[in-house]
Amino acid sequence: MAALRTDMGIDLGTASILVYAKGKGIVLNEPSVVAIDQNTNKFLAVGEEARKMLGRTPGNIIAIRPLKDGVISDYDVTERLLKYFIQKAIGRTLFKPRIIVCVPSGVTEVERRAVLEASIQAGSRKTYLIEEPIAAAIGAGIDITQPDGNMIVDIGGGTTDVAVISLGGIVVSRSLRIAGDDCDDAITRYIRKKHNMMIGERSAEALKMNIGTAYRRQKEVYMEVRGRNLVTGLPKTINVSSDEMLEALEEPVNAIVETVHAVLERTPPELAADIGNTGIVMTGGGALLYGLDKLIQIKTGIPTRIADDPIECVAIGTGKSLDWVDILDNSLIDSESIRR
Repeated sequence: MAALRTDMGIDLGTASILVYAKGKGIVLNEPSVVAIDQNTNKFLAVGEEARKMLGRTPGNIIAIRPLKDGVISDYDVTERLLKYFIQKAIGRTLFKPRIIVCVPSGVTEVERRAVLEASIQAGSRKTYLIEEPIAAAIGAGIDITQPDGNMIVDIGGGTTDVAVISLGGIVVSRSLRIAGDDCDDAITRYIRKKHNMMIGERSAEALKMNIGTAYRRQKEVYMEVRGRNLVTGLPKTINVSSDEMLEALEEPVNAIVETVHAVLERTPPELAADIGNTGIVMTGGGALLYGLDKLIQIKTGIPTRIADDPIECVAIGTGKSLDWVDILDNSLIDSESIRR
């Protein structure tokens, strides 16, 4: 039997899409990857199944990520992807759902419009947009309606959003298009340069997740990785250390730390004092990079902690904000206002 209506929040991420259904919590968490048959333009696989195909498809099949740097790079595929995930998450409903989609704080008006239009075409009755730092703060359990300064560092797949929030809105923010994917690219470049070996996207991500580090570990750890020798063209296996990962990730990690520092420099004194007391909260999958919280704490002198559930934090906050639409009205942009 079809439900009357299920409102939902969607974390439309570069690396993964999470869907929060009102009253149910997170009902879907899958990679934002699609495998398409170029001859027929049909979806062959979506999500985790399609992610396994990255770098392994024959000529007529392409596995792509339709979102880049937190925004839509392929409108048609994103629309079809959203429609697929909405139907999979809530099934049949008599009335179209209201949807809140979170976007990076630095997106342009054109990028906002693209997200809104894609959501409407995918089947929403009304779509709101919420900026990622606000959604992350709500998901982390912070009462953003109070006149207190809270600092959020949200590190996703395509963007890093750093923001100071007070009274339900963003006071100071900066969106950096360097995040988890750039860390993967940095690892790929490092392995190619130092070991003369080419590794795939999934291997680079595995290195980052297992032995990646932003701050030197007390005990060095190693991981075996396989790839293609660039000299002989043959398969090759090497052991990579966490110290090598520290060197490989130095550039993107420093860019993130410098962004945090830049936002703190622009923060009003009263709010800066609040942040000094309450600390910095980190969310997003990138927050799980070993030692990054410690590095930010050392560089800023401000206590830094990782939210309880950093990966699902933004999606939870996006879903919870459905109850806060009236309070957050100034922070939200809806599909009707952007059409006017």
